[in-house]
Amino acid sequence: MKKKLSALALALVLALSLCLTGCGGSDTLTLNVYNWGEYISDGSDGSLDTIHAFEDWYESTYGQKVKVNYSTYASNEDLYAKLKSGAVSYDVIIPSDYMIARLKDEGMLQPLNFDNIPNYQHIHEGFQGLYYDPDNQYSVPYTYGVVGIIYDANQVDPADAQGWDLMWNEKYAGKILQFNNSRDAFGTAMYKDGLDVNTTDKAQWDQALQTLLDQRPLVKGYVMDEIFNSLESGEAAIGAYYAGDYFTMAEAQAENVDLQFYYPEPTNYFIDAMCIPTDCQNQELAEIFINYMLSEEPAVANAEYISYASPNALVYESETYQADMGQEAMEILYPDLGDFAQQYNTLAYRNLSNEMLDYVNTLWETLKIN
Repeated sequence: MKKKLSALALALVLALSLCLTGCGGSDTLTLNVYNWGEYISDGSDGSLDTIHAFEDWYESTYGQKVKVNYSTYASNEDLYAKLKSGAVSYDVIIPSDYMIARLKDEGMLQPLNFDNIPNYQHIHEGFQGLYYDPDNQYSVPYTYGVVGIIYDANQVDPADAQGWDLMWNEKYAGKILQFNNSRDAFGTAMYKDGLDVNTTDKAQWDQALQTLLDQRPLVKGYVMDEIFNSLESGEAAIGAYYAGDYFTMAEAQAENVDLQFYYPEPTNYFIDAMCIPTDCQNQELAEIFINYMLSEEPAVANAEYISYASPNALVYESETYQADMGQEAMEILYPDLGDFAQQYNTLAYRNLSNEMLDYVNTLWETLKIN
């Protein structure tokens, strides 16, 4: 009888201990977030550290600590490879539209519980019900934008800064940067040649490969985040990249550099959105994080820091945000908000079939080997 009481007492102690640590007590929750590089307000230059702010807000609201493990990737393809490997579990990811469609089709995303994301009401209707998530089940738009060309006016004749041809201009051999991911790189060639970036005609992809092979001797490097240092320092003079990053580069450019920007036509329209992978360890916490990032203070801080356009009305209607960004930035970032869906449906990348993806990857390997 004495031994049974001791065992019962031990069981009660263990249960109490588990409750104290696992029922909202001293245990710290963990949230794994995987995002693009340079894509969130991190507290530098006096900005709001939105990750730390979320941790503080969550503890004050729910009485429990949370630790956000934040890591970055350079391209959608890098994100896909990491998720597909199953080596690491993430709770929140922020891929682009065509990659969201692929992840959804392959069963790699969780449907969202929007009861935990009431701030979704602030997302402009033009960004809802689009092809990659037609029923608005798997994603919450974070930013959007258009691909443009950034060039150094101290090295490039402004008369040459027109259309996609600048990226193939032999005058600037060794000064041109190309995307280091297959979809964007092929996109530049296909927009240049007037091809459909979503075509299933392999001959058109072959034509785009030849266009990239023609460009290859002119290219200084194939880059993603490396483009920042290369253009800011003047080591390179021309590069296609996402519009919002132009402002980051212009602010950090060296004294002898004069970065300018324009949109070639046609060009890519894109949306990056917050999603939850199927291997998420705490979906409710992930949804609370997404909702927090849609609230005004962090949403404005993120939009100002990364200089991408926001689909969130709390951002683009904010007088403070508009004043902080300035007229030039607002004109570049929000050229056609009302017509965005129409432009997007015409020019955005669509998810390709596995057969086409394999073919494009083979072409990409051919380019990189050459």
